Amino acid sequence: MSEPLESYLIDMDGVLVHEENALPGADEFIRRLGEADKRFLVLTNNSIYTPRDLQARLHASGIDIPAENLWTSALATAQFLDSQRPDGSAFVVGEAGLTTALHDVGYILTDRDPDYVVIGETRTYSFEAITRAIRLIEGGARYIVTNPDATGPSPEGTLPAAGSVAALITHATRRDPYYVGKPNPLMIRAGLNTIGAHSETTAMIGDRMDTDMVAGMEAGLHTILVLSGVTDPAEMDRFPYRPQQVVASVADLEVGVRG
Repeated sequence: MSEPLESYLIDMDGVLVHEENALPGADEFIRRLGEADKRFLVLTNNSIYTPRDLQARLHASGIDIPAENLWTSALATAQFLDSQRPDGSAFVVGEAGLTTALHDVGYILTDRDPDYVVIGETRTYSFEAITRAIRLIEGGARYIVTNPDATGPSPEGTLPAAGSVAALITHATRRDPYYVGKPNPLMIRAGLNTIGAHSETTAMIGDRMDTDMVAGMEAGLHTILVLSGVTDPAEMDRFPYRPQQVVASVADLEVGVRG
């Protein structure tokens, strides 16, 4: 008999919120996790915001989650770089979520001979900054991208995200980056370590087959696909892997129980 689920890694967009509006049942699900004393971490590939920023934005949408229960691709990137080259330097194209995370692990941000070029999301991609990134990579800087997402949502429509800018830089430099965020299992394992969870008793809840489900599967987690986000049920069959559980939304999940 399978062990009960003790921990949860939960994607944010499409699972708990949609364009900064709480999805039905999301606040209740988080409350039930707390009441059942289950460890959880909310994950996002978006590197724009710090955990405290995200906490405030989620609170405004009606969901209360402590900052320490929020894990971004910016935090995962900073942790990865710190493990690879402690007290290093980086040229960053990104916003406060990424620059703060790098500062917090002791990194120096510079455009003069940095160890790394790190690309994240920003609301205002600068042609000048992208050009500088290209030249630094050509000069030998290692090339890191917070996540491979090509686009992100906004109330006005699609926004280009880190993956789109990375494609431009890759085309110009003919260098491929290392992507830290989902679907890289590195982000999942770092999240597990952050809350002291074990893969055998942890679920990955997400709305995307190509990031959340593949990342959870490769990290050995129980995978739960919710249909409250971008995935249409008809699309699932075109993937060579399947989630272990499919529900309409987190409101339909029984805490601790595998489906």
